[in-house]
This record gives sequence, C-alpha cells and structure tokens, in this order.
Amino acid sequence: MIITRLIGGLGNQMFHYAVGRRLAHVLGTELKLDISAFQSYKLRIYSLGNFNIREKFASPKEVLALTRPTILERIRAKALRRRPWPPRTYVREKQHFHFDPKILSLPDGVYLDGYWQSEKYFVDIAGIIRLEFTVKTPQTEKNKEIAEMITATESVSLHVRCGDYISNPHTRLVHGSCNRDYYFRCVEYLTQTVKNPHFFIFSDDPEWVRENLKLSYPMTLVDHNGAEKDYEDLRLMSQCKYHIIANSSFSWWGAWLSPWKDKIVFSPKRWFAKSKTSTQDLIPAQWLRR
Repeated sequence: MIITRLIGGLGNQMFHYAVGRRLAHVLGTELKLDISAFQSYKLRIYSLGNFNIREKFASPKEVLALTRPTILERIRAKALRRRPWPPRTYVREKQHFHFDPKILSLPDGVYLDGYWQSEKYFVDIAGIIRLEFTVKTPQTEKNKEIAEMITATESVSLHVRCGDYISNPHTRLVHGSCNRDYYFRCVEYLTQTVKNPHFFIFSDDPEWVRENLKLSYPMTLVDHNGAEKDYEDLRLMSQCKYHIIANSSFSWWGAWLSPWKDKIVFSPKRWFAKSKTSTQDLIPAQWLRR
C-alpha cells in the first residue's frame, strides 16, 4: 500500500495523486489518499472526487503505521532528549522542486508527503493519468456551449491567477503573480504562429481581466463555474488547442491534459517570487518560457 498526503487546491492534489498512482502502479499495489489535512485546512477542500480516479482513503490507523516513529525510536529519542526521527516509511520531499529519481524506486509501504511538481514522476504512465483525470459527468448547458466554441476555433486558454497570490501576504511573498506584460508578451509570440486565435480567459478575478486584459482578438471570459466547480474550468482548459498558463499548478494541468498534438504552451520564466527557487523540472521541456 502507498499512501499520499493531499493538501492545497485542485492542481496540487492532482500532483499528489499522480506520483502516488505511478508508484502504486509499478509496484502492483493499491494507492490510498490521506485527506485528513483538510479537516484543519479551511482554505481548500478535497476535490479529486469529480474525476475517474481510483479513490480509496487511508484510515488514521494506516497513516500512523507509516508515519509514526517506532516505540524503540521514541524511547531512544526521549533518553537523548531530542525529537524522534520519522520512520523510513515516511518519505518527505526535500526542500526544493527538483525531480528526485529515488522516488521512482521506493518500495511498497511508504507514505508520500510533498508537492512532487514534475511530470517526470509519472510521465511513464501518462495515459493512465490522463484517463483517470477525466471528469465523471458530461458537460452540460454553458460548459457544453463553450466546449463547442473551443472545438470550432483556434482556441487559446489563458489563465490569470490572482486570489491569494495577491490577498495573502505569505502566498504573495512565495509566489507573486504574473503581470500584464507577461500575458501581452505571450499573446504577441503566439499570434506569430496562430492566425485568428480565440482566447478563453479563466481567472479567479474576472474584474481584473476586464480592466487590464483587453486584447485585439475574440475573447470569452469563462466566469460562471466558480470555485465549487473548478474541475469544469480545468476540463475546458484542457480542451483548448493552445495555452498561456499562470504560475499555477491549476493551469499547468489544464495545459498538460490537452490532447492536441500541435499544442503550444507558454509558461512564465519565474514560477516563484524568489528567483533562486529552481523550477527546471516543473515545466516540461517542450513548453515555452516567457
């Protein structure tokens, strides 16, 4: 059994699931999800239930079995007046965003705790991940109408992430947000290749888009789903042919899940506000950084 810890928004949860799913698949064992963090984390909720994933939840007993130090280690730590080391079955991501190939060869019976934001953790089972990240329910009404527009045009998904990237001081310090110049720069590059594009704009701040992102091309602002149906926005993103993503795991997945063989994806050069944080393994090699 592999257990993976879920936390954060939908995009983060998808990375958590993907790395655990790959490891469980290779080992021929089952994957279980630890969603206990959402009991105290009020900003987000568990969101993967809308997808065709293999959904099994870990019990508190199962989590403790892989994350709690042994009795012997606790006794030793008490004698040495230090905190006990976590057991070897508890695998925490190192404090960087580099791909760690050792994760791919872990044995059965481990607990994964990290962000794991690189396709290198699961690209060898990409077909399985794409299939399981399809939405259970068919598109209806407004979403179906927009999907038909996406299919009929040279569709470009453009994601503007504001929200806590601006309102939360800590999040703003870590991530920052993409400015208008980034989006206009990507549009300029894209339109050198794609003629007659139609931009489908996704954002948690539609007013900012209306005031700051006026393009000389057809635009459709997708603002009807809301946070409770973010998976619908993600599905619409993935149906687009071209992509301008934000420094967000949400639009990362929207672009990655797109099956369009000639897709072009633009991503920001700087993913985090602090330039020293390397994201060389986060952005797929064929995507364009601007």
